[in-house]
Amino acid sequence: MSHLLHTHVSNSIWQALTERSASSGQSVSHIVQAALAESLDIEHHSIFQVSTSGALVQGLYQGCVSVADLRRHGDLGLGTFEDLDGEMILIDGHCYQARSDGTVVEAADTELTPFASVVNFAADHTAHVIDVRSYDALIAELDLMRTSENGFISIRATGTFSSIHLRTACKSESGVDLVEATSTQALFDFENIAGTLVGFWSPAYTKSIAIAGYHMHFISADRQHGGHVLDLAADAIFVELNDVNDVRLAIPETAAFLDADLSADTSAALDIAERGGRGGRPADDVTST
Repeated sequence: MSHLLHTHVSNSIWQALTERSASSGQSVSHIVQAALAESLDIEHHSIFQVSTSGALVQGLYQGCVSVADLRRHGDLGLGTFEDLDGEMILIDGHCYQARSDGTVVEAADTELTPFASVVNFAADHTAHVIDVRSYDALIAELDLMRTSENGFISIRATGTFSSIHLRTACKSESGVDLVEATSTQALFDFENIAGTLVGFWSPAYTKSIAIAGYHMHFISADRQHGGHVLDLAADAIFVELNDVNDVRLAIPETAAFLDADLSADTSAALDIAERGGRGGRPADDVTST
């Protein structure tokens, strides 16, 4: 959520702002926001991430950071919970757990996460995107908004979705790899539902740490439905992007993580686990609303 700030500044400050904008190519709004964030010790352009995608693929689902700690590092983000127990959606400072039975609850501060990414969200770019016929169509629009193949972005996109296809991971024992664990995921279809997408785009070179490419979760406006986004359609979506230039990684201190071999390329497994469900949906596993 963004807020409009009206204030008066001196001529010297305004001149310095316009000169910095001209020399850097950044908007005055972006420069002011960055200066305020630095002054107030708020990291608007930093991702705080718990563990790595490679560890998640291998089935390292032991929780290592609490929701309380996570919320101290950001007000928007996504992830999962201990033992892969559902999908995490962090929005406006509140942390929600979308469960495999279709319910959504606000997670207690004592709940633990084995993998999550959060930011203090502040939009650097905005756009009204219309006639979005699919998830891939939305991605194509987001690609046009991105300014680099090597920087990270966090995403917030709000609208009424004519259709949205979601999954929620089912609770799984640690050690069961992610592909196998998500093969029994719960799938849900909703129509004409208002809500918000939260997510990230990460560069290809981060594939052993982050989930390279796009990764988005959804939470309905009434906070009753949510999950990992597989497909969608909407007449109009208001999109906000936050540029990120700093990544902070919390390394789990569990024996399982410290002893794991995380050198393998997990791109193919992540592609199956995170994106492979969009095309295929077992009819007996889908709930429509």
